[in-house]
Amino acid sequence: MATDIVQQDKAPDLSRDVIFTPAQDNTRKPLPTVAAGDLTLGEIPATLQGRVQADRGHQQIQVVTLARDDGELPTVVVGARVQLPPGVGGYDLYYAYPMRAEAKALDIVTRNLLLAGSLLIVLIGGVAFVVTRLVVDPVRRAAQVAERLASGRLDQRMAVKGTDDIAVLGRSFNRMASSLQTQIVQLEGLSRLQQQFVSDVSHELRTPLTTVRMAADVLYDARGDFSAGAARSAELLTGQLERFENLLTDLLEISRIDAGAATIEPQPVDLRQLAQEVVDDADALAARRGSPVTIVAPPQPVVAEVDRRRVTRILRNLVVNAIEHGEGEPIYVEIGRNAEAAAVAVRDSGVGLRPGEASLVFTRFWRADPARARTTGGTGLGLSISMEDAHLHHGWLEAWGQPGVGSCFRLTLPLTFGEDVTESPLPMQPLGLRVNPPVPAQTTDELLDPVPGTSLDAGTTGVLALLPDQLTAAPPHKDPTGVNQP
Repeated sequence: MATDIVQQDKAPDLSRDVIFTPAQDNTRKPLPTVAAGDLTLGEIPATLQGRVQADRGHQQIQVVTLARDDGELPTVVVGARVQLPPGVGGYDLYYAYPMRAEAKALDIVTRNLLLAGSLLIVLIGGVAFVVTRLVVDPVRRAAQVAERLASGRLDQRMAVKGTDDIAVLGRSFNRMASSLQTQIVQLEGLSRLQQQFVSDVSHELRTPLTTVRMAADVLYDARGDFSAGAARSAELLTGQLERFENLLTDLLEISRIDAGAATIEPQPVDLRQLAQEVVDDADALAARRGSPVTIVAPPQPVVAEVDRRRVTRILRNLVVNAIEHGEGEPIYVEIGRNAEAAAVAVRDSGVGLRPGEASLVFTRFWRADPARARTTGGTGLGLSISMEDAHLHHGWLEAWGQPGVGSCFRLTLPLTFGEDVTESPLPMQPLGLRVNPPVPAQTTDELLDPVPGTSLDAGTTGVLALLPDQLTAAPPHKDPTGVNQP
C-alpha cells in the first residue's frame, strides 16, 4: 500500500523522485522505506534530515549534487514530516527535483559564450592586424626612411597611398625631405665652392708671395744700410710675410681636410722624444714670456703609431698657446699611457677658460679675447687643424679651463693606429683642485651656453660649474658642433 501511495504521488511529475521513510524517532515502523525514482535514502543529506526532525511543521529545502547521467547533477531536495493515523508513527517525505533541464541550458549558454569569446578574439586579432597595417606599418616605414635620410641617402621618400591622415603625414614628410635635400645640396654646393675658392686663392697667392718674400729677404738683409725707420719697416715686412705664409699653409691644410684629401702616415714614435723636440723649439719663446716648460714623463718609452708630422704640429700648437696665455707661469707637458692609449696633456696656470669657451677654442679663427695681441703671429686655425689631426688618428683633443686657475689641453691617441680609445691615461683637471669655485655672479643670460657636462650651481646666480665626474679620464662626448669635450 505504501508503495502504491508513493507511485501515485510521483505520477503527476515524472521528473521528480520521492522517498517515504519512517522518521528518526519512529520506533514502531509498521511501514518500510519506499522510494520512487533514482533517489536513495543515503543520498539525502543528514543535515536536511536533522532539520526535518527539528522543525516538523515546515518544509525544509536543500540543494545537493548527485551522481547522475555519468556526471554530477544539481538537485533540489524538499523534506517534510507527514503525520499518519495513530499507531503508525511519524514519517518523513522527501521530494528530489533533478535540474537536468537547467543544467542543459547552462551547458548551452557556456558553449555559446565560449564560441562567442573565440569569435571575439579572432575579431580583435583581425582588427589589430588591420590597425597595424594601416597605422603602425606606415609609421615604421617612415622611421626607416628617416634613418636612411639621416645616413645621407637624401633621395629616399615614403610610399603614399590614399587620403587618410597617415597619407597626409606621408606627403608632408616627403615635402620636408625634398626641402631638406634641396637646401643640403645647395649648402654642399656652396661649401664646395668655398673650399675651391680657398684652395685656389691659397695656391694663386703662393707665386706672388714667393716673389714678395724674395724681395723682402733682400731688404731685410740690407736693413743695416737703411735708416732706423726703414730698417724697422723691413723687419715688420718680413715678420708679416712669415705670418702670411703660415696662414696660407694653414688654409691649404684646411682645404685638404675639407676635401677629404688629408693623408696620414703612421709609424712608431716615442711621444717623449717628440714632446722634447717641440719644447726645445719653443725655448726661445718661453724665455721671452718667462714661462718655463717642464716635461713630466715616465722613464720608459711611450711609443704609439702616429703620423710624426701631424702630432708634432698638434703639440707645437698646444705648447705655443700655453706659453702665449700662460701669464709667465710654469707650464707642464705631461705624458702617460695605459694598455690601449697614450696621452699628452699641456697644462698652464694662466688666464684659463671661461664657461662655454672649451667648446669654442677649436672653432676656426675664434679667439677668447680679441683685444689680446698675437705675439707669436698665430693664424687662428692651429687648434682647428689640431682637432682634425687628432680625428685622423682616431683620437681625442679635449680642453678644460677655469678662470684664474689655468687650462689644460689633452691629446689622447691609440697605441695602435686605427684602434678605438675608451679611456685616457691622464686626468684633465689638476689633482686636488676644487672644480670651479664660485666666481663673480652673473645672470644666466650674460653667460655663454654651457658646454655638455656643466650645470648651474644652485648656490649662486647663473654660475656654471663643471661636474667633477665629467672631468675624469673618460671618453669625451661631442657637442652639437662636433667638438670633443671632457
